[in-house]
Amino acid sequence: MPRESSQAKAARTQKIIADLQKAYPDAHCELNYSSPLELLIATILSAQCTDKQVNIVTAGLFKKHRTAADYANASPAELEQDIQRLGFFRNKARNIQSCCRTLLEKHGGEVPRSMAELTELGGVGRKTANVVLGNVFGINEGIVVDTHVARLSHRLDLTVHTDPLKIEQDLEKLVPQKLWALFSHLLIWHGRRRCYARNPDCEHCEVLKRCPTGQKLLRGRA
Repeated sequence: MPRESSQAKAARTQKIIADLQKAYPDAHCELNYSSPLELLIATILSAQCTDKQVNIVTAGLFKKHRTAADYANASPAELEQDIQRLGFFRNKARNIQSCCRTLLEKHGGEVPRSMAELTELGGVGRKTANVVLGNVFGINEGIVVDTHVARLSHRLDLTVHTDPLKIEQDLEKLVPQKLWALFSHLLIWHGRRRCYARNPDCEHCEVLKRCPTGQKLLRGRA
Protein backbone atom coordinates (compact mmCIF):
# COMPACT_ATOMS: atom_id res chain seq x y z
CA MET A 1 0.00 0.00 0.00
CA PRO A 2 1.58 3.35 -1.05
CA ARG A 3 2.53 5.78 1.69
CA GLU A 4 0.13 8.69 2.04
CA SER A 5 1.63 12.02 1.06
CA SER A 6 1.49 14.99 3.44
CA GLN A 7 -0.86 16.77 1.04
CA ALA A 8 -3.20 13.77 0.88
CA LYS A 9 -3.17 13.38 4.65
CA ALA A 10 -4.04 17.06 5.10
CA ALA A 11 -6.92 16.70 2.63
CA ARG A 12 -8.16 13.59 4.46
CA THR A 13 -7.94 15.48 7.77
CA GLN A 14 -10.16 18.23 6.34
CA LYS A 15 -12.77 15.59 5.46
CA ILE A 16 -12.49 14.05 8.95
CA ILE A 17 -13.13 17.48 10.46
CA ALA A 18 -16.15 18.05 8.22
CA ASP A 19 -17.61 14.63 9.07
CA LEU A 20 -17.11 15.14 12.81
CA GLN A 21 -18.63 18.63 12.66
CA LYS A 22 -21.78 17.09 11.16
CA ALA A 23 -21.81 14.40 13.85
CA TYR A 24 -21.10 16.77 16.76
CA PRO A 25 -22.24 20.29 15.84
CA ASP A 26 -22.28 21.29 19.52
CA ALA A 27 -18.83 19.93 20.44
CA HIS A 28 -17.34 22.02 23.24
CA CYS A 29 -15.32 21.79 26.43
CA GLU A 30 -17.31 19.64 28.85
CA LEU A 31 -15.76 21.09 32.01
CA ASN A 32 -18.14 23.51 33.71
CA TYR A 33 -16.77 27.03 34.24
CA SER A 34 -17.84 30.66 34.17
CA SER A 35 -14.45 32.43 34.22
CA PRO A 36 -10.85 31.93 33.10
CA LEU A 37 -9.84 31.09 36.68
CA GLU A 38 -12.55 28.45 37.01
CA LEU A 39 -11.48 26.75 33.77
CA LEU A 40 -7.83 26.88 34.86
CA ILE A 41 -8.65 25.23 38.20
CA ALA A 42 -10.98 22.66 36.60
CA THR A 43 -8.34 21.70 34.05
CA ILE A 44 -5.68 21.21 36.72
CA LEU A 45 -8.16 18.97 38.57
CA SER A 46 -9.00 17.02 35.42
CA ALA A 47 -5.64 15.24 35.18
CA GLN A 48 -6.38 11.49 35.21
CA CYS A 49 -10.03 12.18 36.10
CA THR A 50 -13.20 12.39 34.03
CA ASP A 51 -14.84 15.73 33.34
CA LYS A 52 -17.95 14.37 35.03
CA GLN A 53 -16.06 13.74 38.27
CA VAL A 54 -14.45 17.18 38.13
CA ASN A 55 -17.77 18.94 37.52
CA ILE A 56 -19.25 17.30 40.61
CA VAL A 57 -16.38 18.59 42.74
CA THR A 58 -16.21 22.08 41.23
CA ALA A 59 -19.94 22.67 41.75
CA GLY A 60 -19.18 23.28 45.42
CA LEU A 61 -15.57 24.36 45.07
CA PHE A 62 -16.36 27.34 42.83
CA LYS A 63 -18.99 28.63 45.27
CA LYS A 64 -16.50 28.48 48.12
CA HIS A 65 -13.43 29.82 46.32
CA ARG A 66 -14.13 32.65 43.91
CA THR A 67 -10.74 34.34 43.49
CA ALA A 68 -7.09 33.39 43.22
CA ALA A 69 -6.63 34.81 46.72
CA ASP A 70 -9.28 32.44 48.08
CA TYR A 71 -7.29 29.44 46.86
CA ALA A 72 -3.90 30.88 47.82
CA ASN A 73 -5.02 31.66 51.37
CA ALA A 74 -7.01 28.48 52.04
CA SER A 75 -5.56 26.01 54.51
CA PRO A 76 -3.99 23.09 52.60
CA ALA A 77 -6.03 20.60 54.64
CA GLU A 78 -9.29 22.38 53.79
CA LEU A 79 -8.51 22.53 50.07
CA GLU A 80 -7.52 18.86 50.07
CA GLN A 81 -10.82 18.01 51.72
CA ASP A 82 -12.72 20.02 49.11
CA ILE A 83 -11.24 17.96 46.25
CA GLN A 84 -10.51 14.65 47.98
CA ARG A 85 -12.87 12.60 45.82
CA LEU A 86 -10.52 13.21 42.87
CA GLY A 87 -7.34 11.26 42.24
CA PHE A 88 -4.02 12.77 43.34
CA PHE A 89 -5.93 15.38 45.36
CA ARG A 90 -3.01 16.29 47.61
CA ASN A 91 -0.70 17.04 44.71
CA LYS A 92 -3.48 18.92 42.91
CA ALA A 93 -4.19 21.02 46.00
CA ARG A 94 -0.50 21.99 46.18
CA ASN A 95 -0.45 22.85 42.48
CA ILE A 96 -3.59 24.98 42.74
CA GLN A 97 -2.18 26.97 45.66
CA SER A 98 1.17 27.43 43.91
CA CYS A 99 -0.62 28.48 40.73
CA CYS A 100 -2.83 31.00 42.49
CA ARG A 101 0.02 32.50 44.51
CA THR A 102 1.89 33.15 41.27
CA LEU A 103 -1.28 34.66 39.77
CA LEU A 104 -1.39 37.08 42.71
CA GLU A 105 2.32 37.87 42.68
CA LYS A 106 2.80 38.33 38.94
CA HIS A 107 -0.61 38.89 37.36
CA GLY A 108 -2.77 40.72 39.88
CA GLY A 109 -4.84 37.59 40.41
CA GLU A 110 -5.87 37.41 36.76
CA VAL A 111 -5.25 34.49 34.39
CA PRO A 112 -2.64 35.50 31.76
CA ARG A 113 -3.22 35.12 28.04
CA SER A 114 0.06 33.63 26.79
CA MET A 115 1.53 30.14 26.68
CA ALA A 116 4.77 31.28 28.31
CA GLU A 117 3.03 32.93 31.26
CA LEU A 118 0.54 30.12 31.78
CA THR A 119 3.15 27.37 31.78
CA GLU A 120 5.07 29.21 34.50
CA LEU A 121 2.15 28.54 36.85
CA GLY A 122 2.20 25.57 39.24
CA GLY A 123 0.55 22.47 37.79
CA VAL A 124 0.09 24.04 34.36
CA GLY A 125 1.64 22.32 31.36
CA ARG A 126 1.11 22.89 27.67
CA LYS A 127 -2.12 20.88 27.56
CA THR A 128 -3.76 22.92 30.36
CA ALA A 129 -2.55 26.17 28.81
CA ASN A 130 -4.03 25.18 25.44
CA VAL A 131 -7.39 24.41 27.10
CA VAL A 132 -7.51 27.85 28.73
CA LEU A 133 -6.22 29.81 25.73
CA GLY A 134 -8.50 28.11 23.23
CA ASN A 135 -11.70 28.06 25.25
CA VAL A 136 -11.86 31.28 27.24
CA PHE A 137 -9.63 33.57 25.19
CA GLY A 138 -10.21 32.19 21.69
CA ILE A 139 -6.46 31.95 21.13
CA ASN A 140 -5.43 28.97 18.98
CA GLU A 141 -1.82 28.68 20.09
CA GLY A 142 -1.78 24.88 20.12
CA ILE A 143 -3.85 21.71 20.04
CA VAL A 144 -4.94 20.01 23.26
CA VAL A 145 -3.58 16.45 23.27
CA ASP A 146 -5.32 14.35 25.92
CA THR A 147 -5.76 10.56 25.96
CA HIS A 148 -8.67 10.72 23.47
CA VAL A 149 -6.85 13.00 21.02
CA ALA A 150 -3.73 10.84 21.20
CA ARG A 151 -5.68 7.60 20.69
CA LEU A 152 -7.75 8.85 17.76
CA SER A 153 -4.78 10.54 16.10
CA HIS A 154 -3.07 7.15 16.00
CA ARG A 155 -6.13 5.28 14.79
CA LEU A 156 -6.73 7.84 12.07
CA ASP A 157 -3.05 7.59 11.11
CA LEU A 158 -2.41 11.29 11.65
CA THR A 159 0.73 10.62 13.71
CA VAL A 160 3.09 7.81 14.64
CA HIS A 161 4.31 9.48 17.82
CA THR A 162 3.38 8.81 21.44
CA ASP A 163 4.87 11.97 22.96
CA PRO A 164 2.05 14.56 23.31
CA LEU A 165 4.21 17.42 22.05
CA LYS A 166 5.21 15.52 18.91
CA ILE A 167 1.57 14.50 18.33
CA GLU A 168 0.56 18.15 18.67
CA GLN A 169 3.23 19.22 16.18
CA ASP A 170 2.04 16.63 13.66
CA LEU A 171 -1.59 17.72 14.02
CA GLU A 172 -0.73 21.39 13.65
CA LYS A 173 0.66 20.62 10.18
CA LEU A 174 -2.65 19.04 9.14
CA VAL A 175 -5.30 21.22 10.80
CA PRO A 176 -5.88 24.91 9.98
CA GLN A 177 -4.89 27.03 12.99
CA LYS A 178 -8.33 28.61 13.30
CA LEU A 179 -9.72 25.10 13.99
CA TRP A 180 -7.14 23.91 16.54
CA ALA A 181 -9.37 24.26 19.60
CA LEU A 182 -12.41 22.85 17.80
CA PHE A 183 -10.42 19.91 16.43
CA SER A 184 -9.56 18.79 19.97
CA HIS A 185 -13.22 18.97 21.00
CA LEU A 186 -14.30 16.96 17.97
CA LEU A 187 -11.81 14.16 18.66
CA ILE A 188 -12.62 14.14 22.39
CA TRP A 189 -16.37 13.94 21.74
CA HIS A 190 -15.86 11.15 19.20
CA GLY A 191 -13.54 9.31 21.57
CA ARG A 192 -16.12 9.44 24.35
CA ARG A 193 -19.10 8.54 22.21
CA ARG A 194 -17.86 6.19 19.48
CA CYS A 195 -14.12 5.52 19.28
CA TYR A 196 -13.70 3.94 22.71
CA ALA A 197 -10.33 2.80 24.02
CA ARG A 198 -11.70 -0.75 24.11
CA ASN A 199 -14.11 -2.13 21.53
CA PRO A 200 -14.53 0.98 19.38
CA ASP A 201 -17.89 1.12 17.59
CA CYS A 202 -16.37 1.01 14.10
CA GLU A 203 -19.57 -0.25 12.46
CA HIS A 204 -21.40 3.00 13.21
CA CYS A 205 -18.40 5.33 13.00
CA GLU A 206 -19.00 8.62 11.20
CA VAL A 207 -15.42 8.71 9.87
CA LEU A 208 -14.94 5.00 9.09
CA LYS A 209 -14.16 5.62 5.43
CA ARG A 210 -11.34 7.96 6.49
CA CYS A 211 -9.95 5.61 9.16
CA PRO A 212 -7.37 2.94 8.25
CA THR A 213 -7.56 1.33 11.69
CA GLY A 214 -11.35 1.05 11.69
CA GLN A 215 -11.40 -0.50 8.24
CA LYS A 216 -8.75 -3.02 9.29
CA LEU A 217 -10.65 -3.89 12.48
CA LEU A 218 -13.86 -4.50 10.56
CA ARG A 219 -12.09 -6.70 8.03
CA GLY A 220 -10.71 -8.71 10.96
CA ARG A 221 -14.19 -9.13 12.44
CA ALA A 222 -15.71 -10.29 9.15
